[in-house]
Amino acid sequence: MKIAAIIQARMGSTRLPGKILKTVNGKTLLEYQIERVKQAEQIDQIIIATTVKESEQPIVELCKTLDIDYYRGSEQDVLSRYHEAAQKFGVDVIVRLTSDCPIIDPKIIDRVVNQYLNNRVTIDYISNTLERTYPRGLDTEVFSFEALNKAYQESILPKDREHVTAYFYTNPDLFKIQGIKNEYNYGSYRWTVDTEEDFELIRLILSELYNPNKLFLLEDVIKLLKAHPEWNDINAHIEQKKL
Repeated sequence: MKIAAIIQARMGSTRLPGKILKTVNGKTLLEYQIERVKQAEQIDQIIIATTVKESEQPIVELCKTLDIDYYRGSEQDVLSRYHEAAQKFGVDVIVRLTSDCPIIDPKIIDRVVNQYLNNRVTIDYISNTLERTYPRGLDTEVFSFEALNKAYQESILPKDREHVTAYFYTNPDLFKIQGIKNEYNYGSYRWTVDTEEDFELIRLILSELYNPNKLFLLEDVIKLLKAHPEWNDINAHIEQKKL
């Protein structure tokens, strides 16, 4: 059974174009994310799912440089992009990540995957986003290829095609879904990158905590932000875009 992290990535962004290739200390945000996902014990393969647009070529070149698998598909129909990528690489269990999460926590990825594996007979989809107790930016969704295929075949609404997993959690009568919650509620923290303010916060965190020989985790970031509470104000006013 192959478990793959499929990371959707594109250069276009309404609020911060090219954000995933912005650099901190000479390394792109996407590189930081890939490096951290590689440290998840349950991930067999990483696939970058980008689009067929010519503007995505820098992402493709980075994948080639890092020897990371990639797939190019539809820009708007991200569900089909995931489905085709999973088919091409023979993926049985998909871990959906988005490329605006450069400080994703591999231990949390493993926790969500393990919860899925321990319950896969009775659930189709699990995530740590159904009730937000983890910081935004550590989002991890896990589901079977069978569930993905069902969504691909049946969903017709544009929001379901664009947001990949929306069809799962808006149709609980069709899919067996499960949420996973953190012991402490850190849901108010925002560690995703969608604006310049978001990037500035992540830049500070990476500059302070990144060490190629030592992995920093959720608790390390919380400790850092408690030592610098003013940093939370940098992007506190940013509202997440709605589905």
